[in-house]
Amino acid sequence: MFGIYLRRELSRRKKAALVVAMGLALGIALVITVDSVSAGMTQAQGKVLKSLYGLGTDMTVTKARSAPKAGGSQGPNFRFDARSSGEASQSSDRVMTQGGQALKSSLVGKVAAQKGVAAAVGALSLNVTKVDGSFTQGKATSSTGTQQRGGPGDGGGRPQVQGGGANFDVDSYSVAGVDVTHQTLGPLATVKITSGRTFTAAQTNAKAAVVSASYARQKKYKAGSTFEISGTTYTVIGIATPDSGESTTDVYLPLKQAQSLGDAKDKVTTIYVKATDSQQISAVKKTIQGNVSGTTVTTSADLASTVSGSLSTASDLASSVGKWLSIAVLAAAFLVAALLTSSAVSRRVREFGTLKALGWPSRRVTRQVVGESMVNGLIGGGLGIALGLAAAYAVTAVSPTLTAQLGGTGGTGGPGGGPGGPGRQTAGNTLEIALSAPVSATTIALAVGLAVAGGLVAGAMGGWRASRMRPADALRSVS
Repeated sequence: MFGIYLRRELSRRKKAALVVAMGLALGIALVITVDSVSAGMTQAQGKVLKSLYGLGTDMTVTKARSAPKAGGSQGPNFRFDARSSGEASQSSDRVMTQGGQALKSSLVGKVAAQKGVAAAVGALSLNVTKVDGSFTQGKATSSTGTQQRGGPGDGGGRPQVQGGGANFDVDSYSVAGVDVTHQTLGPLATVKITSGRTFTAAQTNAKAAVVSASYARQKKYKAGSTFEISGTTYTVIGIATPDSGESTTDVYLPLKQAQSLGDAKDKVTTIYVKATDSQQISAVKKTIQGNVSGTTVTTSADLASTVSGSLSTASDLASSVGKWLSIAVLAAAFLVAALLTSSAVSRRVREFGTLKALGWPSRRVTRQVVGESMVNGLIGGGLGIALGLAAAYAVTAVSPTLTAQLGGTGGTGGPGGGPGGPGRQTAGNTLEIALSAPVSATTIALAVGLAVAGGLVAGAMGGWRASRMRPADALRSVS
């Protein structure tokens, strides 16, 4: 009886049922769209942070560089030998550590031993500035003039230098010293080898190098090419392409080789840390800070605050304006559905009064109204899910490009003199990320729950009004 009556009433009031369902559908569709876009923003931010940290890296340990002493050297300097030849070629490499103050390699083991740490790997960040060119020696000439009366001399002219000068090229690039025995954590974890191969575990001190694809194009390197740093010849064994964005490290060397070049024996500038539980990162950070003094521990959450650009702006809009707008629209949809249902009940006074006169108890009338509202809600939920999926698919199909500007930190490679990894040139480094809008099963379940909730809210108001009607109301409604 309940099903038959329900079907007849819904078919008799199709327009009213469709209005209620569409109101709920719009609110649910907006919730799905905002939720899926927010998920896409989270994925995009994850790609940006992954490009900075490395796959599986939860935090990094660094030490801020101390202020230079008064009168100390403020930057690279080069010295060239004076030669007597007419044209002398000169070349010099200046290798400097960057990314923070150097740490003892023994700290890597100390960090790895902390509670909650699954693995820790050290890396050394270097910057190489190469000056290459030549001096050309000028020629001294003298001119002979006529003797001037009363002049002091015999007429000899002043000597003049003609020609000469200098022509030098300056090339600056970043070098990352990596632990070749643990390449799944650290700088190399964010790249894939597209030509050649990566290091083997036995190449801990090999004169071999992996170069980024962009640097290889610039220098026309390929697997098998050679180049020099401070008189040491290295062989390119592989070309690396970053998983996302552009690589900010140009050359990867075994850690021992990088330490030798940078005069930093048994030193690292960054310790990459992987936690045993991703939900306990904050606790692990506090443990490391408490037990390893003088260091800065930076998590992905800390680094996320330095990401700006359209990605950050869109993420803020989605998480604040978008969600509040969704809540407001959804609340309005629930209210409209409840009012329309209550209004429909008011127009059915004769019907419900007659049913009560025939013996229907109030709870049965209420159940009938709630049942009709639940069906309207489920129809609205179905329409809302369809509209939300269509909107999410449209966003993914268009794939709008967002930019992520990585906050500059004065060359330290990370916030507060922190991470960012070896060779991370954070200032002015922009990544472009294509936005998608993935819809998860949780989002669909949320939409179904909202549909049921909308039907219950509308049914509760309409049912309460119907339960208060009396058989006498049906007689008064007869004209």
